[in-house]
Amino acid sequence: MLPIREIKPKNARTKRFLDNKGPQITENPRTTLFLRYTTCSDILQLVLADLYALKRPLAVKFSKKNNIHPFEDPSSLEFFSEKNDASQMVFASHSKKRPHSLTFVRFFGFKVLDMIEMSVETETMRTLAQFKNAKAAVGLKPLLSFSGSAFESPTANAYTLAKSIFLDLFKGPDVQNIDVEGLQYMIHFSVDEDDSEEVKPMIHMRCYLIKTKKNPNSTTPRVEVEEMGPRIDFKMGRIKEAEPDMLKEATRKPKGQEPRTKKNVETDIIGDKVGRIHLGKQDLSELQTRKMKGLKRSRDVADDEEAFAGAEDEVVFDPAKRSKVEV
Repeated sequence: MLPIREIKPKNARTKRFLDNKGPQITENPRTTLFLRYTTCSDILQLVLADLYALKRPLAVKFSKKNNIHPFEDPSSLEFFSEKNDASQMVFASHSKKRPHSLTFVRFFGFKVLDMIEMSVETETMRTLAQFKNAKAAVGLKPLLSFSGSAFESPTANAYTLAKSIFLDLFKGPDVQNIDVEGLQYMIHFSVDEDDSEEVKPMIHMRCYLIKTKKNPNSTTPRVEVEEMGPRIDFKMGRIKEAEPDMLKEATRKPKGQEPRTKKNVETDIIGDKVGRIHLGKQDLSELQTRKMKGLKRSRDVADDEEAFAGAEDEVVFDPAKRSKVEV
């Protein structure tokens, strides 16, 4: 891995610019750059337009052709990333060997972290315009759902990488609170359960509008979904995994962000806070109890008990001394 070039600031203005451009404790929302190759089919251009519509306003789309081969020489991609301050990229290309291909790229420090190439199935592809219904407003965060055992594999593979990239691509900015009225659409990704090793199962992308309607039998509204597009099926292609050193640096958590742990305070699976209190050894003889008149002893009873206790003598049985019995 080539070392990341460091620029030493010569004055305070340059230092402020580099500090603002460098890694932050709280990162700005991720911008996605949409580019195309010198040859790009009409279907890919429609797919780029629909993905760009879902990503707005955190997206930049270029219509100029670019002679770039991401897996051979990613230097041009890194130049576009640094120039536009974009941490993600979608590159569309079409060739006889790899038709209708989309390459999803992630960057770290304006260097390529990882990438995955997928081809679009043209027969099942449907655009946003082909669904004649309402669309979600611009800038809303979608609900993301994944179904399929390939996404939940314990070992890293192409599908776990695709899931990670799709999460970063569509999750939007980080927020503290979410208004329920803002949950207007959902993006669902599913993988076929295919056991054949020769043909990899496709990834199906579906987008649904979320509608809430009154439920006559309950106060909870009834939730319905309606497909709004786009409808895209992806075939797996080439992948480039992140290098271990670069991935470790990219996933490192900054200091001061982790919440301070409080001693003897835990949170259970329901979300309730449970505390543990440690007490010293208690002397129960000094325990203050509730006084009741019925439990008090009179002075005469106490004196009789003391006299009876002093009058008791120990009786020792001697078997040698036998009592005389009169005949």
